[in-house]
Amino acid sequence: MLSLDVDAVRAFVMVADLHSFTRAAKALGTTQGAISVKLKRLEDRIGHRLLERTPRSVRLSAQGTAFLQGARDFIAAHERAIAGLTAPPRHFGLGIAAHVAGPEVPSLLSRLHAHDPNLTIEVQLDSSRNLLDLFDQGRLDAAIVQREDDRRDGETLAHERFGWFAAQGFEHRPGEPLRLAALAATCGVRNIATQALDAAGIKWTEVFLGGGSSAVHAAVVAGLAIAPLSYRIAPGGTIDIGERLGLPKLPPSEVVLHSSLTDRRSRAALAALAAAFREHRAPA
Repeated sequence: MLSLDVDAVRAFVMVADLHSFTRAAKALGTTQGAISVKLKRLEDRIGHRLLERTPRSVRLSAQGTAFLQGARDFIAAHERAIAGLTAPPRHFGLGIAAHVAGPEVPSLLSRLHAHDPNLTIEVQLDSSRNLLDLFDQGRLDAAIVQREDDRRDGETLAHERFGWFAAQGFEHRPGEPLRLAALAATCGVRNIATQALDAAGIKWTEVFLGGGSSAVHAAVVAGLAIAPLSYRIAPGGTIDIGERLGLPKLPPSEVVLHSSLTDRRSRAALAALAAAFREHRAPA
């Protein structure tokens, strides 16, 4: 009867998620050579090549793609069994910036739960600035935010492109201030957008302030105002009308993961979190 080594299967899933032997080794607290040995033994055991590796990339083979979901289920079942015997319940505080939270959030939470069923996950949605303050105070274990100009730490997860989004039927009357929908004044995207308008000499007025991205999206879809949004999370039925109205281009930004957890179990959870974000992020 064919049996699988848990550590080898975990190494395969981590390499598949992170597309890198080096990052997988770091997440699992081991070496790249050890990862390679485990994967070679796994491939020999099941009789299929799972990964195609070149000097510049790592990708799944056809057999690896077919095996990946079963491998995830195998690891999740193992973790649930072990957690029920030895692992105490743990709390995981995660902050996600409102301008970052998109359709991948359910997958992030699912991946975290599958990785560690004994996690109690607490999620806070807020501005990047407020979440960074909470993280620096030790009140969050991890935060996924927009890069702030005054700090360069954190792991880059993605690059974001921004535009001026409005409903397709939105009308702006020449000579009137541009009607904006935005988050709170602490929102970095809002501040960048209003500074760009000021620099271009374009008058603006906020006609809608939302307590979260879903409220801002609703105002935009309803035709109340324009909002500076990432292409990734702009609501369906809206368009970028910046060029049509002669609005200044908005600079790109980075989505960054900050974390304070260093133990092996937590590093693996964070690697699963980062991988889920990258996997399910719609291309710009």
